[in-house]
Amino acid sequence: MNKKFALSTLSALCLTVLTAQAADSDAKGEGRLDIIAWPGYIERGQTDKQYDWVTQFEKETGCEVNVKTAATSDEMVSLMAKGGYDLVTASGDASLRLIMGKRVQPVDTSKIANWKNVDPRLVKGEWFNVDGKVYGTPYQWGPNLLMYNTKTFTTPPDSWAVLFVKQDLADGKSNQGRVQAYDGPIYIADAALYLKTAQPELKINDPYQLTEEQYQAVLKVLRDQHQLVHRYWHDTTVQMSDFKNEGVVASSAWPYQANALKAEGQPIATVFPKEGVTGWADTTMLHAQAKHPVCAYKWMNWSLTPKVQGDVAAWFGSLPAVVEGCKASQLLGDKGCATNGFDYFDKIVFWKTPVANGGKFVPYSRWTQDYIAIMGGR
Repeated sequence: MNKKFALSTLSALCLTVLTAQAADSDAKGEGRLDIIAWPGYIERGQTDKQYDWVTQFEKETGCEVNVKTAATSDEMVSLMAKGGYDLVTASGDASLRLIMGKRVQPVDTSKIANWKNVDPRLVKGEWFNVDGKVYGTPYQWGPNLLMYNTKTFTTPPDSWAVLFVKQDLADGKSNQGRVQAYDGPIYIADAALYLKTAQPELKINDPYQLTEEQYQAVLKVLRDQHQLVHRYWHDTTVQMSDFKNEGVVASSAWPYQANALKAEGQPIATVFPKEGVTGWADTTMLHAQAKHPVCAYKWMNWSLTPKVQGDVAAWFGSLPAVVEGCKASQLLGDKGCATNGFDYFDKIVFWKTPVANGGKFVPYSRWTQDYIAIMGGR
């Protein structure tokens, strides 16, 4: 037998065996699991002993969980490209890139017992379902809300215009240097969503699918916004500090920051602006060359238990991908899901990777290039 052919055949056989083991929920784990996750997504009680959904998993499965935190979707994509990880909690602006780049593999949901728990609204999400295949398990979701200082805004702002248009705020002072924008190319969609209402003549339908004319109009808004921006945020801790100490009074934000600031007694609230909001639905995705597929499948199954989902939502300020999670966590409480925006689902335009669609729309590569320039003042 040809040596090269024999090695190829052996490799294929090994991959088949590993996949079969991974699909068997009763298979013995490899003893290790490496996950790329957003900060706060994989907690083992080190920050607060109440929030620990890792220790019990490790005891029950023998799979030691190792976490690499990432602050942006671009960082997650880069880490997955380098390899050495089994799972990633990817947002919609990363998941399609990972699928098209063949960095992740489809999962067999029939072998994930708790798949039945997934919120029906998420099951067919276009950010992880491609060509009839399912690339991962939903983890958490949430809206990108307008967070504001209640001392500055005695009446809640009703439009994203407070971030995009130079103006005097309710306290009589300019918004220049007092607002923030998100540090990520996907934020272009937020500006597009604003323009969909502010300039209806552009006929923007999907803020992730922009024609050249629409795209140029959006870039102008973002370039004009640059002079107003105090900071392009991606670190939640830094943003919270900016609201407390740097005079920032309005920004896009996740419920996590707002809930944490309010818990500290800060004059903070959030609003759902009239133009609508973008949002994120994160998916636990399996690396194409995962070294620990059995443990990975065990974690995906574990992550869909109602209590785990509720506890994660309580810690992160997000929404569980399992409806029962709203009632299964004492930490989240009976009103936690309502507070975090559970009923906003149908009003959220969820993050997804922009695609050119045969050249009709501006591709994500342009979004990345142009947004980096805008943040740099160009």
